[in-house]
Amino acid sequence: EFIVECDKDTELEVIKEGFESKKVPVKGVNEEENNVQISLDPIEKIIEHAQVVLAPIYFEFDKSNITAQGAFELDKLVQVMNKYPEMVIKATSHTDSRGSESYNANLADRRAKTTVQYVISKGIDESRISGEGKGESEPKVDCSNGCTKEQHAQNRRSEFLIVTDTEQQ
Repeated sequence: EFIVECDKDTELEVIKEGFESKKVPVKGVNEEENNVQISLDPIEKIIEHAQVVLAPIYFEFDKSNITAQGAFELDKLVQVMNKYPEMVIKATSHTDSRGSESYNANLADRRAKTTVQYVISKGIDESRISGEGKGESEPKVDCSNGCTKEQHAQNRRSEFLIVTDTEQQ
């Protein structure tokens, strides 16, 4: 139960252990009560084919810092790793094809390190997560004939492979 100003839209973030977190907009109303139902998916739904599938964790052009949206998604990874203490993750970070190959390899390494550091900062032991920068070598979208800003953004991402998971096997 929350008290909010009438007619003021707000955003509600719902977190429950064992479930995927969710942010939902809530419209402001003049009513005395505004009941909002929010369905949460069990955290297992984001574990798929030796991978933890999150909403894309994109990076800004030429940046390696974790965005607010990226942090929200990485918190889901932390939830999964807390639920499955045997799970070991390898984060792979990627860049778009703009810039030299060596520069992009270094940028991807920095992205992998900040991704791993974020997860460790949330209490996951460093032995359970590693990172590797892939640079521009594995694009999500082939930009050899040109790409839009959005397509370049799809290539600037981190993904999460399950390396060891004895509880799920």
